[in-house]
Amino acid sequence: RIDRGASGAVLFALDADAARAASELFVAGTIRKRYLAITRGHPPEHAVIDHPIPREPGGDRVPAVTEIWRRDTFGRYALVEAHPRTGRLHQIRRHLKHLSHHLIGDSSHGDGRHNRNFRMLGIQRMLLHARRLAFAHPQTGARIDACAPVDAEFAKVLAMFGVAASD
Repeated sequence: RIDRGASGAVLFALDADAARAASELFVAGTIRKRYLAITRGHPPEHAVIDHPIPREPGGDRVPAVTEIWRRDTFGRYALVEAHPRTGRLHQIRRHLKHLSHHLIGDSSHGDGRHNRNFRMLGIQRMLLHARRLAFAHPQTGARIDACAPVDAEFAKVLAMFGVAASD
């Protein structure tokens, strides 16, 4: 359950029962998801975005909540940490757009001028990364905390601007 074009941690199951149990974790909101994103402009240091978005393209709007923290700024851009509390289609992308701080590289909800600037720097993808998934294993109850380092393109952007992706 990760947007195409995003990088990072993905939870998958090896059989139907495990898939059902994992899906229930998402529905119940008991999986803690932490994303890193590069945005145009400087969003607030901390914000809770409670803004309904369509469940599917052209569909009715449903409740959606994302909590964000601005972790660093560099020029006209910012490194943002996002914790979606609900799991809606393109939720982080849409919520950042709602704040007028578009996700860099987002061809659907982003800003074309800034996306082109990053493409000229060799960045060909959306700068959204699923950094961490944390949850209780549905069968054993053991705490799972999966952390994925940023990929080469995301790391390239952070290095260009002298920014560290902290845990």
